[in-house]
Amino acid sequence: MKNILVALDFNPSSQILTDKAAQIAARFNAKVWVVHVAAPDPAFIGYEAGPQFIREERATELKNEHSHLQSEKARLEALGIQAESLLVQGPTVETLIEEAEALQIDLFVIGHHQHGFLYRAWLGDTAEDLMRKTEIPLMVVPLPL
Repeated sequence: MKNILVALDFNPSSQILTDKAAQIAARFNAKVWVVHVAAPDPAFIGYEAGPQFIREERATELKNEHSHLQSEKARLEALGIQAESLLVQGPTVETLIEEAEALQIDLFVIGHHQHGFLYRAWLGDTAEDLMRKTEIPLMVVPLPL
């Protein structure tokens, strides 16, 4: 095992995921890729970008997400784990799979929040979708809401 991808959604309990990835990486001397898939820009999904203040808000949001990823990367490196961080935009599951294939990922580490039927029906379930669409091993870590 050489490459581990930990997918973060910036939930307050996301640090649990990087801790799990660090434990595994330490045993296998593997590299951890800390990845967040941001929502696509409005122009990407067929809408105009909107007024300037909306573009500025989006830029600030992406900057904050990037900063958070850099912090997680630095935390892993302080533990002696080789790490990289990536902020990519697109549909979550498809983008994670594309990145995993490009980076030759050996293991996904993702979190799972217990949600009801309506939530899953409306917004989907990343863990279930990944299990159906990839052959890369997947470690699903239960997270508190």
